[in-house]
Amino acid sequence: MPKKKVETVYIHFIVGLAIMLLIRWMPVELPAITPVGKQILGIFIGTLYLWTTVDPVWSSVLSIFMIGISDYGAMGGVLSTAFGNPTVVQMFFLMIIMNSLQVTGLSAHIGRFFLTRKIIIGRPWVFTAVLFVGSVLMAAFVGCFAPIFLFWPILYGIFQDIGMKPGEEYPTLMLIFIVVACAIGFPVPPYMSNGLALISNYATITQNILGHSVVIDNGQWLMVALIYGAFCTAAVILFTKYVLRPDVSRLKNLTLEQLNKNPLPPLNRRQKMVAVVIVALLMSMLLPSLFPFLPGMSWLSANSTGMAMFFIVVLCVLRADGKPLISIGENMSNFAWGTYFLVVSAILIGSVLTNESTGVIAFLNTVLSPVFRNMSPAVFTVVVLFVGCVLTNVCNSLVIGMILQPVIATYCLTVGANSAPIAALMSMFVLSCAIATPAASPFAAMLFGNKEWLRSKDIYKYDLMFVAIEMVLVLVVGVPLANLIIK
Repeated sequence: MPKKKVETVYIHFIVGLAIMLLIRWMPVELPAITPVGKQILGIFIGTLYLWTTVDPVWSSVLSIFMIGISDYGAMGGVLSTAFGNPTVVQMFFLMIIMNSLQVTGLSAHIGRFFLTRKIIIGRPWVFTAVLFVGSVLMAAFVGCFAPIFLFWPILYGIFQDIGMKPGEEYPTLMLIFIVVACAIGFPVPPYMSNGLALISNYATITQNILGHSVVIDNGQWLMVALIYGAFCTAAVILFTKYVLRPDVSRLKNLTLEQLNKNPLPPLNRRQKMVAVVIVALLMSMLLPSLFPFLPGMSWLSANSTGMAMFFIVVLCVLRADGKPLISIGENMSNFAWGTYFLVVSAILIGSVLTNESTGVIAFLNTVLSPVFRNMSPAVFTVVVLFVGCVLTNVCNSLVIGMILQPVIATYCLTVGANSAPIAALMSMFVLSCAIATPAASPFAAMLFGNKEWLRSKDIYKYDLMFVAIEMVLVLVVGVPLANLIIK
């Protein structure tokens, strides 16, 4: 490593560590924030700095270590929380199994298949739209990680085919697109994950505050989320095409003849068998949401976070030409450790930051309640959505949704308004716009962890643009839509 580069790393390390250690001693008192909360805030800000400036692996490990030696809790408990989180475990095994696409060469075949479709040849924006819409639908009905693990390797192969390199605008935007699509699709199904948790939580909260439960209808939620998601999808694509205008000439000028000059060999037996297993994995994640009434679907749904483990075993047991379909060692050879550790630390920080012992939730309630008290319904809606947008990009989106729900219920009780539309819309919105920082969501953390193809400054720039688009759309489209459909 060049001397100048080493010295830069040293400087960033010292600055990041200083932030982590010194913020707790700042003579600024924040209402309800405990001494533990000050420590965690310092670690959070210092971690954000290091994520942006240096290698995500060691900066994430440092973040976990600093939380472990803080007054938050014992190191063993912190490590258990960090590495034992079901999302982290699921992602680890999914990353291993999806590496099979690259290790076996399947990603090149899938990429070539996409590029050779007649509807796409010479139409780069059709290709972009197909990939974006597919990612939204896959995130909604298969899982929020599925498009990232499936389409990123495919895109790498496509970029290699057409001579695009890391740092160029179109590859940068396409890789970010996949994550934006994940965020848009994530809150669509009301019967899964965070959507279900927020709907259930609101019924409980309103029972306590109003004396009766306000139950948000699943069908109404789904309709609003799909229509709002369609508007977001169209807006992001059109904004990119007509405002950002990345250079797509190499895709536009690509011909079938050029691609066929370097034909890929036919799929071998190993590749075909791996493809079948990966399709089976995706179906095991998809079917419970589409056909919950079928026998065995409840079992699949309850064990969805662990299904990748089973299919790894299947890939290791099944053999082609006398060899296992995959070996763990081979698949781990190009494992994205930066992405993995960044997600681990991001989820841990989100969990710790919003723990009762830090006082952050109490602080937010103390600050927000007086702000909202005397607002008109229209102003209240705008402000609560804006506050939700800001907070969800630095804290756990589920927790932020749960913090704002009682604020909405109390306000609507005061003014005599129906709280269901704004509560549902706010819940969807905080889930769909959580992409601006690594701490915003696990898939946002994966985006920032992709140091090989993406620069942090580009991620911040484009993500903030897309979040701003969503903010406008939630006010212009989402609010009237929710008021019309959700009763």
